[in-house]
Amino acid sequence: MVAVTDVSALGRSVTAGLLEALLPPRCMACAASVEATGRLCADCWSGIDFITAPYCVACGLPFAYDLGADSLCAACMAWPPPYARARAVMRYGQTAAALIIGLKHRDRTHLAPALGAWLGRAGRALLAEADMVAPVPLHGRRLLARRYNQSALLAHAVGRAAALPVAPRLVRRRRATPSQAGLSRAQRQRNVQGAFDVSREVSAALAGRRVVLIDDVQTTGATVSECARAIVNAGAAQVDVLTLARVVTAD
Repeated sequence: MVAVTDVSALGRSVTAGLLEALLPPRCMACAASVEATGRLCADCWSGIDFITAPYCVACGLPFAYDLGADSLCAACMAWPPPYARARAVMRYGQTAAALIIGLKHRDRTHLAPALGAWLGRAGRALLAEADMVAPVPLHGRRLLARRYNQSALLAHAVGRAAALPVAPRLVRRRRATPSQAGLSRAQRQRNVQGAFDVSREVSAALAGRRVVLIDDVQTTGATVSECARAIVNAGAAQVDVLTLARVVTAD
């Protein structure tokens, strides 16, 4: 007898095959023809700079050369972040921007499963120790305008791949904040200061838990730091951060 899960998987496979026959697969970044859904063309693939060791053990900033085990960047030594570890799939560059802008602003929500798989690989060590994953939230007005939270889509994709529960409403955005684009590090920190919290009801179930916070891009780290601070203050044992891309100022 075929199990229900097998039938479900077979159905998804047939559906995917029919869709590919009707709609030839396209590169996730530039829409050029590719062999299978969820892939990049050769040009876009070569344009991605995946982040691998060596990097800062705390914030994940890539180093030009190996500074030894457990090395910290200058910023983390001066101002230790409220999260334990942050990791990102890739540097923010042209191809990364095309993927993230497509997901975030152009309704290309179908990219989330493939990008979630990338996040799962980059954050394997973090996810192996986690009790749950949670997205950086949008304010209600922005969510209403955009109709979806791209970080929540990624969190659900990561949660499914890693077999971890997803807490989409773990963190609340208490107030709307202006866009962070174009702001300095200090301005970004002031912009999001006190903008997030965790409800009392959620706090009761958070004590001692380890959370992986999911977002699309880490620029200065102001937003994820403020979210992580709220989660830790609510009783979590540890918060790690996992993002698709991070801006490296040397770039």
